[in-house]
Amino acid sequence: MAAIPGLALPAHAHHPGADLDRLMGSAEKYFQVIDAPAAPGFELADADGAPVRLADFAGKIVVLNFLFASCTDVCPLHSDLIARVQQMVNATPMKDMVQFLTVTTDPAADTPEILKAYGPPHGLDPRNWLFLTTRPGQAADATRELAEEYNQRFDPVDDGQQMHGVVTHIIDRGGRFAAKFHGLRFDPLNLVMYVNGLTNKAAMPTDQ
Repeated sequence: MAAIPGLALPAHAHHPGADLDRLMGSAEKYFQVIDAPAAPGFELADADGAPVRLADFAGKIVVLNFLFASCTDVCPLHSDLIARVQQMVNATPMKDMVQFLTVTTDPAADTPEILKAYGPPHGLDPRNWLFLTTRPGQAADATRELAEEYNQRFDPVDDGQQMHGVVTHIIDRGGRFAAKFHGLRFDPLNLVMYVNGLTNKAAMPTDQ
């Protein structure tokens, strides 16, 4: 398996091998194996209104998360954590193999201007990160329903906030739903190592 240039691995880190899920499960307690044939698909839009489908990235590994820009609780911390993962990924040849997608669960409030302004303060790199919203004609709760397909709820409460957990979803090439990393306390290096293990596996068919 290829090493990750520029990453100094701490002694406790596990470098995934052939039994990737087992090794990561022993290294990271916030890791959950999913290994479903297909992640829930979607067709949304980017900040410019261009259509974006999950299937567009069938040849890449997708790191997917849900949040909303006005969140005053954990969403900003989640974005900072994703940015740390992205920075490590993009310092390696994996930058062309991994796509980061964030989906807003408050499309009515998250206007194109807000979507475009969200990434830079958190250090998210637009080269392989997109902030997605609903397409014209889709219901206002369409992305919250999509989150529920990923077993993650966003329940509106007072003052425009939503009650929700924090999950980072990993989708393998070919659309296989590989795994989840829960919460904010997982080691970002472990997620990077897991993605590195996926990139070293044989590519899944993408023409189905």
